[in-house]
Amino acid sequence: MKKVLILTYYWPPAGGAGVQRCLKFVKYLREFGWEPVVYTALNGEMPVIDKSLEKDVPKDLTVLKTEIWEPYNIYKKFIGRKKEDKINASFLSENKKTGLTEKISVWIRGNFFIPDARKYWIRPSIKYLNDYINKYNIRYVISSGPPHSMHMIALGLKKKHPELKWIADFRDPWTNIDFYEKLMLSKSADKKHHELELKVLNEANEVISIGKTMCDEFRDIYTSAGGKNIGKFKVIPNGYDSDDVSKTPVEKDKKFSIAHIGTLVKDRNPGVLWKVLKKMIGENAEFEKQLEIKLVGKIDIFVKEEIEKAGLTKYVNKIEYLPHSEVIIEQQKSKVLLLLVNNTKNAKGILTGKFYEYMAAKVPVLAIGPTDGDLASQLNETNVGLISNFGDESTLEKNILSLFKNEQIHRNEEAVEKYSRKSLTKELAHLMSGL
Repeated sequence: MKKVLILTYYWPPAGGAGVQRCLKFVKYLREFGWEPVVYTALNGEMPVIDKSLEKDVPKDLTVLKTEIWEPYNIYKKFIGRKKEDKINASFLSENKKTGLTEKISVWIRGNFFIPDARKYWIRPSIKYLNDYINKYNIRYVISSGPPHSMHMIALGLKKKHPELKWIADFRDPWTNIDFYEKLMLSKSADKKHHELELKVLNEANEVISIGKTMCDEFRDIYTSAGGKNIGKFKVIPNGYDSDDVSKTPVEKDKKFSIAHIGTLVKDRNPGVLWKVLKKMIGENAEFEKQLEIKLVGKIDIFVKEEIEKAGLTKYVNKIEYLPHSEVIIEQQKSKVLLLLVNNTKNAKGILTGKFYEYMAAKVPVLAIGPTDGDLASQLNETNVGLISNFGDESTLEKNILSLFKNEQIHRNEEAVEKYSRKSLTKELAHLMSGL
């Protein structure tokens, strides 16, 4: 089989959404004639650990690891955190409001660690992998970001080996990501980020993104700078793995559980939902009796305060981070799965990985986000749930009431099948064969 070198910072036993995409590609690539070789960090800063994901790592897989130096210990000391504390992603603050020291550290991060805090791993990785490529005659490489330092490693390898066929895989945008403006970038730092982003888009043989909007944004950046090969921009979405779904019947929650799985940050806070639920509780005694708000994962302190203000705290069932294998069970037990899109300028292009797991759980999805975005498009295609726009109280209330009454949603199973991890890996294998 042809070998493909996959560069990913996130790899088991690390947990969280960032691990899933590469892990599932690696799990199924051998079925389509490709032997993956994974390169990852030996001692990276991982927000969560989830050993249950290790079951998906193929036997006898070659996993290359080198040490990485990151500035997180300095950062923790600066903001008064313990060395063993985990660093949350996406500007999540669980226990206190952001202080001056955190703001200073964010400014330093944005202006001095470009493209990200893994920048000091780029050169050592290029040197190490250059020798490996020469020894084992590797001709294909996939870099998965963020962190976008992974793309910079691939760019360095491409310069040394022009014959390499390089696929740059974006799970999230770069300069169009929702928190980019929060980095407090200087003009020179902003320029540097855009320059590096463009270099990756120019030099990669293929650029794949998880959704249409993100793909279009990258293509626009590329063509605005004079790029001509627009055909190299493609979409391979995230998906679900049917192997993860429990094959034994799962006992459903007794209450009308509306479950959110994953990190709930300030930009994702569904203020409209808390308002609507408060109204429905006051008007419908049976709804009030049955309601359970199930929150699995980390929650920003701002969101906790908003729930308290709405008088909903007593309806909340807060569950801390669970291994992925247990998350799947919790999803299947729930009556409704809540999907929230960050209320930011790039909202139309946001497609969270959990959407596809919700799809596999065969539990109705209650979504809040742009009704003309990528998520709405896929919801309409698969018919796995209902969506209302930010601030649209009447539609949201109607959707919740419909789900509470257990009105049937007729899923399009043929459309759902397109998002299986095996089918998506087949697309990736076909793309590489075309190179």
